[in-house]
Amino acid sequence: MIPGGGQPNMQQLLQQAQKMQQDLAQAQEELARTEVDGTAGGGLVKATVNGSGELRGLVIDPKAVDPEDTETLADLVVAAVQAANENAQTLQQQKLGPLTQGLGGMPGLPF
Repeated sequence: MIPGGGQPNMQQLLQQAQKMQQDLAQAQEELARTEVDGTAGGGLVKATVNGSGELRGLVIDPKAVDPEDTETLADLVVAAVQAANENAQTLQQQKLGPLTQGLGGMPGLPF
Protein backbone atom coordinates (compact mmCIF):
# COMPACT_ATOMS: atom_id res chain seq x y z
CA MET A 1 0.00 0.00 0.00
CA ILE A 2 1.25 3.48 -0.85
CA PRO A 3 1.53 5.80 2.17
CA GLY A 4 -0.50 9.01 2.12
CA GLY A 5 -3.79 7.64 0.84
CA GLY A 6 -2.56 6.22 -2.48
CA GLN A 7 -0.50 9.23 -3.56
CA PRO A 8 3.01 8.46 -4.86
CA ASN A 9 5.89 9.78 -2.82
CA MET A 10 6.87 12.87 -4.85
CA GLN A 11 10.32 13.11 -3.27
CA GLN A 12 11.04 9.52 -4.24
CA LEU A 13 9.77 10.11 -7.79
CA LEU A 14 11.96 13.19 -8.11
CA GLN A 15 15.01 11.28 -6.88
CA GLN A 16 14.32 8.49 -9.38
CA ALA A 17 13.92 11.02 -12.19
CA GLN A 18 17.19 12.75 -11.25
CA LYS A 19 19.04 9.42 -11.16
CA MET A 20 17.64 8.43 -14.56
CA GLN A 21 18.55 11.84 -15.96
CA GLN A 22 22.12 11.48 -14.68
CA ASP A 23 22.37 7.96 -16.10
CA LEU A 24 21.04 9.17 -19.44
CA ALA A 25 23.51 12.07 -19.57
CA GLN A 26 26.38 9.72 -18.71
CA ALA A 27 25.32 7.28 -21.45
CA GLN A 28 25.08 10.12 -23.99
CA GLU A 29 28.58 11.30 -23.09
CA GLU A 30 29.88 7.75 -23.48
CA LEU A 31 28.20 7.51 -26.89
CA ALA A 32 29.87 10.73 -28.02
CA ARG A 33 33.27 9.20 -27.16
CA THR A 34 32.60 5.79 -28.71
CA GLU A 35 33.44 5.29 -32.38
CA VAL A 36 31.90 2.72 -34.73
CA ASP A 37 32.74 1.86 -38.33
CA GLY A 38 30.82 1.09 -41.48
CA THR A 39 32.29 -0.23 -44.69
CA ALA A 40 31.31 -0.52 -48.34
CA GLY A 41 32.73 -2.09 -51.46
CA GLY A 42 34.16 -5.03 -49.56
CA GLY A 43 36.14 -2.72 -47.30
CA LEU A 44 37.35 -0.32 -50.01
CA VAL A 45 35.70 2.55 -48.13
CA LYS A 46 35.47 2.77 -44.34
CA ALA A 47 33.59 5.48 -42.47
CA THR A 48 33.95 6.09 -38.75
CA VAL A 49 31.24 7.85 -36.75
CA ASN A 50 30.83 8.44 -33.06
CA GLY A 51 27.89 6.99 -31.19
CA SER A 52 25.97 10.20 -31.82
CA GLY A 53 26.30 9.72 -35.58
CA GLU A 54 28.91 12.42 -36.26
CA LEU A 55 31.34 11.52 -39.04
CA ARG A 56 34.81 11.28 -37.48
CA GLY A 57 36.88 9.67 -40.22
CA LEU A 58 36.86 8.33 -43.75
CA VAL A 59 39.39 5.93 -45.30
CA ILE A 60 39.37 5.25 -49.02
CA ASP A 61 41.48 2.45 -50.48
CA PRO A 62 43.35 3.73 -53.57
CA LYS A 63 41.87 0.81 -55.52
CA ALA A 64 38.46 2.49 -55.15
CA VAL A 65 39.65 5.65 -56.89
CA ASP A 66 38.95 5.76 -60.61
CA PRO A 67 39.13 9.29 -62.05
CA GLU A 68 36.81 8.18 -64.83
CA ASP A 69 34.16 6.94 -62.38
CA THR A 70 33.83 9.25 -59.40
CA GLU A 71 30.12 8.40 -59.13
CA THR A 72 30.87 4.88 -57.91
CA LEU A 73 33.30 6.23 -55.34
CA ALA A 74 30.67 8.70 -54.13
CA ASP A 75 28.15 5.85 -53.83
CA LEU A 76 30.64 3.81 -51.80
CA VAL A 77 31.28 6.75 -49.46
CA VAL A 78 27.55 7.28 -48.94
CA ALA A 79 27.02 3.55 -48.32
CA ALA A 80 29.88 3.40 -45.81
CA VAL A 81 28.57 6.42 -43.90
CA GLN A 82 25.06 4.95 -43.87
CA ALA A 83 26.41 1.64 -42.56
CA ALA A 84 28.36 3.43 -39.84
CA ASN A 85 25.28 5.43 -38.84
CA GLU A 86 23.21 2.24 -38.66
CA ASN A 87 25.85 0.80 -36.34
CA ALA A 88 25.73 4.00 -34.27
CA GLN A 89 21.93 3.72 -34.00
CA THR A 90 22.26 0.14 -32.81
CA LEU A 91 24.78 1.30 -30.21
CA GLN A 92 22.39 4.08 -29.15
CA GLN A 93 19.58 1.57 -28.67
CA GLN A 94 21.84 -0.65 -26.58
CA LYS A 95 23.03 2.22 -24.39
CA LEU A 96 19.96 4.45 -24.18
CA GLY A 97 17.08 2.04 -24.75
CA PRO A 98 16.90 0.65 -21.21
CA LEU A 99 17.22 4.16 -19.75
CA THR A 100 14.50 5.75 -21.87
CA GLN A 101 12.18 2.77 -21.32
CA GLY A 102 12.56 3.33 -17.58
CA LEU A 103 11.53 6.96 -18.01
CA GLY A 104 8.39 5.93 -19.85
CA GLY A 105 6.85 4.49 -16.72
CA MET A 106 7.11 7.70 -14.74
CA PRO A 107 4.03 9.94 -14.63
CA GLY A 108 4.40 13.37 -16.20
CA LEU A 109 7.41 12.51 -18.37
CA PRO A 110 6.98 12.63 -22.18
CA PHE A 111 8.64 9.31 -23.02
